[in-house]
Amino acid sequence: MDIKQQNISVAELTEGYNDDGEGGVTGYSGKLDIRPPYQREFVYKDKQRDAVIKTVTNKFPLNVMYWAVRDDGTYEIIDGQQRTISIAQYVTGVFSIEDRYFHNLQDDEKRRILDYELTVYLCEGADSEKLEWFKTINIAGEKLTDQELRNAVYAGRWVSDAKRYFSRQGGPAYQMAGYYLKGSLIRQEYLETAIKWINGSDIEGYMAEHQHDASAVALWNYFQSVINWTQSTFKRKRKSMKGVDWGGLYAQYKDADLDPDEIEKETAKLIQDDDVQKKSGIYHYILSGDTKYLNIRQFPDSIKQKVYEAQSRCCKRCGKESDIKGMEADHITPWIEGGQTIEANCQVLCRDCNRRKSAK
Repeated sequence: MDIKQQNISVAELTEGYNDDGEGGVTGYSGKLDIRPPYQREFVYKDKQRDAVIKTVTNKFPLNVMYWAVRDDGTYEIIDGQQRTISIAQYVTGVFSIEDRYFHNLQDDEKRRILDYELTVYLCEGADSEKLEWFKTINIAGEKLTDQELRNAVYAGRWVSDAKRYFSRQGGPAYQMAGYYLKGSLIRQEYLETAIKWINGSDIEGYMAEHQHDASAVALWNYFQSVINWTQSTFKRKRKSMKGVDWGGLYAQYKDADLDPDEIEKETAKLIQDDDVQKKSGIYHYILSGDTKYLNIRQFPDSIKQKVYEAQSRCCKRCGKESDIKGMEADHITPWIEGGQTIEANCQVLCRDCNRRKSAK
């Protein structure tokens, strides 16, 4: 890993500064990609932005910045995007500080800002080295997410195109699947989810393989397939759908013979069942039949204690007496067969008997 320190003045940084909205933000005479298209938008609040300018004006040290060196010799900001945009916006007259724009300053005040030197680390090396470095450096301000780090390491045409689909507020992924996904578009969490859906946990492997692809249309098409299947299988939208591993369900059950109408009836019933503690697990349960996804409500200690005393502190099955700590409250009629978590459906069993019953 080759890491070089370089001091760059504000004048050099802001030379040729251009903000093309969704097209991206560039500076440093066009050689620095400050915000690639559809990456995280400017999120600093006014006080944060103003603090950056006051730091520069007073010649106080500003935290170091990190740039990745691209194969063509240009650069992409890894850390320092918000500070860089704050400086460039002030110098180009986007906002004022205490009612004074940059063009209102005296020449010596302007020169004080333009001559201010930023400490930049230029990082160049193998993808694996860069990823490890970016994970371990002490990044100032709001830390980058894992996917933002990956985007920096595997920067290229594929990442830029993927951001067009998955990183734009109100963009294609949000319009189609915002109801089903958790996380932040601008922090690249939609993109991370999409890659997990198509390639499991090996996100780096997928990005390395496709880094130099001309487009991310294959990922986008797969993502659409997952959402289309979800919408046709589970016909009604519910809050409990947000954050479910739809990609995992699609991969396992996309070819199954499913009846959406019956699925909707069962879903509605489970949503209203107070014993189902984890509503987001309903969708896994319906397809797999495994109750572990539902986190079925357990008998409260008050009912367990009452039934334990009524059974003379003995296991209902084997009759062995035991301390209550060694006993477990059990549904007489299992929940899956319609049994409720109420006192009339409770029995207290020793651990061994409860295990044998559950294993049948």
